[in-house]
Amino acid sequence: MTEHSATTVNNKRMSDQELHDVDAYWRAANYLTIGQIYLLDNPLLREPLRLEHVKPRLLGHWGTSPGLSFIYAHLNRAIRLRDANMIYVCGPGHGGPAMVANTYLEGIYSELNPDISLDEQGMRKLFRQFSFPGGIPSHAAPDVPGSIHEGGELGYALSHAFGAAFDSPDLIVACVVGDGEAETGPLASAWHSNKFLNPARDGAVLPILHLNGYKIANPTILARIPEDELRALFVGYGYEPLFVEGHEPTPMHERMAVVIDDALDRIRAIQDEARGGGAIAQRRPWPMIVLRSPKGWTGPKEVDGLKTEGFWRAHQVPLSGLAENPEHLKMLEEWMRSYRPEELFDAMGAPVATIRATAPQGTRRMGANPHANGGLLRRSLELPGLRDHAVSVERPGTVKAESTRVMGNFLRAVMELNDAAKNFRIVGPDETASNRLQDVFEVTERAWMEMILPEDVHLGRDGRVLEILSEHTCQGWLEGYLLTGRHGFFSCYEAFIHIVDSMFNQHAKWLDACRDIPWRRSVASLNYLLSSHVWHQEHNGFSHQDPGFIDVALNKKADIVRVYLPADANSLLCVTDHVLQTWDRINVIVAGKPPSWQWLSMEKAIVHCKTGIGIWDWASTDGGAEPDVVMACAGDVPTLETLAAVQILRQHLPQLRIRVVNVVDLMTLQPREHHPHGLSDRDFDALFSTEKPIIFAYHGYPWTIHRLTYRRTNHDNIHVRGYNEEGTTTTPFDMTVLNGLDRYHLVLSVLDRIPEPTGAHVGLKQTMEGKLIEHRAYIRAHGQDMPEILGWKWEQ
Repeated sequence: MTEHSATTVNNKRMSDQELHDVDAYWRAANYLTIGQIYLLDNPLLREPLRLEHVKPRLLGHWGTSPGLSFIYAHLNRAIRLRDANMIYVCGPGHGGPAMVANTYLEGIYSELNPDISLDEQGMRKLFRQFSFPGGIPSHAAPDVPGSIHEGGELGYALSHAFGAAFDSPDLIVACVVGDGEAETGPLASAWHSNKFLNPARDGAVLPILHLNGYKIANPTILARIPEDELRALFVGYGYEPLFVEGHEPTPMHERMAVVIDDALDRIRAIQDEARGGGAIAQRRPWPMIVLRSPKGWTGPKEVDGLKTEGFWRAHQVPLSGLAENPEHLKMLEEWMRSYRPEELFDAMGAPVATIRATAPQGTRRMGANPHANGGLLRRSLELPGLRDHAVSVERPGTVKAESTRVMGNFLRAVMELNDAAKNFRIVGPDETASNRLQDVFEVTERAWMEMILPEDVHLGRDGRVLEILSEHTCQGWLEGYLLTGRHGFFSCYEAFIHIVDSMFNQHAKWLDACRDIPWRRSVASLNYLLSSHVWHQEHNGFSHQDPGFIDVALNKKADIVRVYLPADANSLLCVTDHVLQTWDRINVIVAGKPPSWQWLSMEKAIVHCKTGIGIWDWASTDGGAEPDVVMACAGDVPTLETLAAVQILRQHLPQLRIRVVNVVDLMTLQPREHHPHGLSDRDFDALFSTEKPIIFAYHGYPWTIHRLTYRRTNHDNIHVRGYNEEGTTTTPFDMTVLNGLDRYHLVLSVLDRIPEPTGAHVGLKQTMEGKLIEHRAYIRAHGQDMPEILGWKWEQ
């Protein structure tokens, strides 16, 4: 590869002093990075390096780190000269020691961790804590100031960066994308985020593709394709790529400074044009940087006669087995001394003044920027009154409504009330209208920076709804938006939210880790609406039928996750209002969109949702006494089928004492010592009894209820009906029949478990079995459910 690209940029040359200072800063960051990976003691090499100075277990990643620090050093220069407001998203998060090193040189690491002082003793602690028991992780985890992205799992850096830039007009997000990360599907789709970024009102993202040539043990695709092909790829994505290539430090420093200056000038020109008051006729190509540098740059050229720098062997720890190979210990000392630490740190062990002066000051430091600790910027949403959007329910089961349509009207008001603050967005994979949230389009549009045709609807430059047919990008956008201090909702089909299972896991781990870091401020919760759910996907078939995301959520720590299954529109409104006021949580709401019977007035819904679980006296026949059977339900369709079964039982067995228990907050089923929303054993027993049969109709997989309740007194009497992985293209009611969740199977479950069978019991059982046979024949003959199913209504 050539030392310079042919790309023409403005020739703004660094002064000799700038070149000296930036290079010294970079050498200091590299030295601190190696020290974290290797050293327990002797941090400044003021005595010959001995084996007892070295950690017994060598963990961390060197290969990407020098490139990350090289970028950091040059961004610092640009921030200082321009007074730029900038954060750094580190895609190669396994370069964590480099990020720690840079924030230590900035001073912010010591400000937040006073025991890690800017002296020899502090440096010793800095080195010792890295990837060490009782210390900090090896990645750019929440412990690293300035980080909003751990990068343990690759693919999410760019979507996080754009999420951070939305509605932050003065912010520049420098996003380093590793060439290994660039091979992932989520990252590939995230390049298209530039089609949604409005330069008139959003910030900017400066992608920096870091080509160091190798993954763990293989070359990377983008590092091996011809430069013309690489350039064409990014021009096709809508970027203007600027190349920096080479390995000699001085020309690389000079080239990088020129290219960053040019990229920031281009960003400013795009924003100035858009903010000049005229309409944005078309999207301009945004600049990006392609940095090609050796993997393990400035490290050992060879180890044991094998190429290391510029090869995959530099990926993690280039020199290992130091106890068995004294030559490696000698090489380590020579490597570290090659950075001339005596020039970089003073007699006390602090970075020399010229290095400290290279970094910006105050909150302009990327490690101290408040956008990277978003809770510092978070402001509560202004929310509309619940009663202004409530469905009028005078008696249960007398009016129908589309629950998510009602929710959409509420979110329209949220969008309107917070329009001036510009701190609320809805994201989703082309499903906002499909999930009945289309009322939000009365006050905003879908964000769109491409061509808009006359026949297009709800597309606009200033739209606050973000839709792209990539669940990964939607999730990344919203995470970046939340982590920089804003609020939002993610609407998705229930079956396909599984696409982001792993992203969900990573965000949950991030939130959990932040709880133990006192300087991390709370951020707004990640809120999911899962609609078009399993019981309403009879038309799309088996591929669209999966309620298992709830189980993924339940794997996370109890104080992070909440799962809500509102049975009607007013309950859904209460839950929505609640989750938009929470922070440091992941809230999962599952609600259907077809017209359905409404059960609770707003006043009753508020009380019911506050407790999360309760007895529906109006549907029960136990009169407050000990029941013969408990009919429990969680979810809109399970609630409907439970009430239909209760109605059958009331008609045929009027003497049977039935208690109906509805669950909105799934976490109430856990013991209180396991979840803050859990019921005490005493309260659980009061609801469900200690010995009576419990027929539980549940939205998802039956074993989930058993998992939540296995320690309860009456667990052996809990019999759960739910989704049993039976599905096809069929009628809505047949979906419940296939899985045994329908009213007829629920009645049969009761009859099988109540004592003293009588002739009435036997007759009702035969009737129910006959209804199942009749149902099967009817739908095959007519293609729709029986009239008594379609026309069913609750009768008091």
